[in-house]
Amino acid sequence: MDPRVKGIELKLKNVRRIIPIVSGKGGVGKSLISTTLALSLKELGFEVGLLDLDFHGASDHVILNSPISELPDEEKGVIPPVVHGIKFMSIVYYSTDKPTPLRGKEISDALIEILAITRWDQLDFLIIDMPPGLGEQLLDLIRFIPRGEFLIVSTPSPLSVNVVEKLVALLKEGNHRILGIVENMHAGNNLTEEMAERMRIKYLGEIGVCDEIDSLIGEPESIMLSDFGKNLKKVAERIVSGDRPR
Repeated sequence: MDPRVKGIELKLKNVRRIIPIVSGKGGVGKSLISTTLALSLKELGFEVGLLDLDFHGASDHVILNSPISELPDEEKGVIPPVVHGIKFMSIVYYSTDKPTPLRGKEISDALIEILAITRWDQLDFLIIDMPPGLGEQLLDLIRFIPRGEFLIVSTPSPLSVNVVEKLVALLKEGNHRILGIVENMHAGNNLTEEMAERMRIKYLGEIGVCDEIDSLIGEPESIMLSDFGKNLKKVAERIVSGDRPR
């Protein structure tokens, strides 16, 4: 066994809950939901970390307007910088926002490395922004972090819902915990909610189309005050309480 795997367990032992944010397809707003959820949980009084594992499309640092010119401090591991009150870690600190053309074993090695070296210390929640799809990074995360609680992001598109069904089936096959599903860009139909009921997973609520959200990228405080941010905070409250939306 790779000794770094044991290192991952040690680095995460004081993290109470780990929530990977996953989606079947790209373009559903997963990174914005990951970042805003982390900020919402912080507003609710929790100690929160955010890890961007989307190696090919890392963007959480852009949403947070986090400087990446300086490497994180190191002391018995890498100490995530605190950005807007949350501990934040991303491959962009090392790639300096340049392309990262990784594939196959390189992706697995990079994922293991970042998990094994990052010192989160005491956290209530660690939010992990995953790449879209059912590829190697998802399979690696399932293997290395078996206690993850998966939050699925979908849109009302039949294409998105179709792929999400496959993602749910994959997670259920391995008996992995599914926290629930959030529907972004809600358009009035019930496709996502009906799918959640059919697949017997929680429907944690919808987020309507927010016309101003693109103009707020890089302004976390403004995002939290927008309709998008307010709806995500409701989702965060449901995650904390375990309740279904009313």
